[in-house]
Amino acid sequence: MTDCAGADGAAAEAGHLPVLVDRVLELFAPAVSNRDATLVDTTLGLGGHTEALLSAYPRLRVIGLDRDPDALERSRERLAPYGDRVRFVHTVYDRILDVLAELDIPSVEGVLMDLGVSSMQLDRDDRGFAYARDAPLDMRMDPTTGMTAADVLNTYSVDELTRILRDYGEERFARRIAKAVVEQRKRQPFDTSGKLVQLLYDTVPAGSRRTGGHPAKRTFQALRIEVNGELDILRAAVPAAIDSLAEGGRIVVESYHSLEDRIVKQALARAATSRTPEGLPVELPGHGPRLRLLTRGAEKAEEEEIEHNPRAASVRLRAAEKRGEDA
Repeated sequence: MTDCAGADGAAAEAGHLPVLVDRVLELFAPAVSNRDATLVDTTLGLGGHTEALLSAYPRLRVIGLDRDPDALERSRERLAPYGDRVRFVHTVYDRILDVLAELDIPSVEGVLMDLGVSSMQLDRDDRGFAYARDAPLDMRMDPTTGMTAADVLNTYSVDELTRILRDYGEERFARRIAKAVVEQRKRQPFDTSGKLVQLLYDTVPAGSRRTGGHPAKRTFQALRIEVNGELDILRAAVPAAIDSLAEGGRIVVESYHSLEDRIVKQALARAATSRTPEGLPVELPGHGPRLRLLTRGAEKAEEEEIEHNPRAASVRLRAAEKRGEDA
């Protein structure tokens, strides 16, 4: 999802590169090369990772999921040369098992998750994800449904706002900001990002801005996560993705902040741990680990890639392989 192009055409698209694409190809190779295989790209976006996978592995088919209809339309154009090797599904990615059931596919050889907001969404002024420019406070990844960021700011209580700013944005001044938001909306409801950014500049102490970056970064992250239910979806999606894998199938996940990475780490670790009760001298049949971890901790991008693709600076990649049912 995070390789999407902006709205300015080919020149902008060239600047939005799939993160760690060579490593993604390498990790999936044992499961999908030189064989008929199916992979689910759960966050298709503009399809940069999928394009690379289809090009590298000619017998691979990809099911591309995305909750953003605009992203799906753009990816259809980009991936048109691959014909029926790609199927496009408008859905949230925690529905992976439902999608596969509807397509009568019992299991797949690969699942890719490239988490977070896409470059395309950041670049679209009308989506309201970016704090660097004034825009309507929307932030919905699927703009056809659900509450907007403005709805959250204009209706949540101080306690509710404090919770999401603290838990999803890891914001030190969560309650101070929440109180300021509630006071401000009594005078005028929030409708654009510029008004929120100005409030944050006025509310967050100047000293913290010198060391903590832009004062709006954490608040915008928190609002986006709340509006889109990102962490709840991720908690459901990783176990579902593991269930969807065939023996020897692989899951690769790219996260971009610590909250996402923690959920992924814990889910993979649980599945890579024996289910045999402690104290038994032997592994019970069918109770062994379901996964074999393929990465030692979370892998990061090299400096050379970060220079060409600054968004790679925050990536954390984890991968695992499905073990046999008799493990």
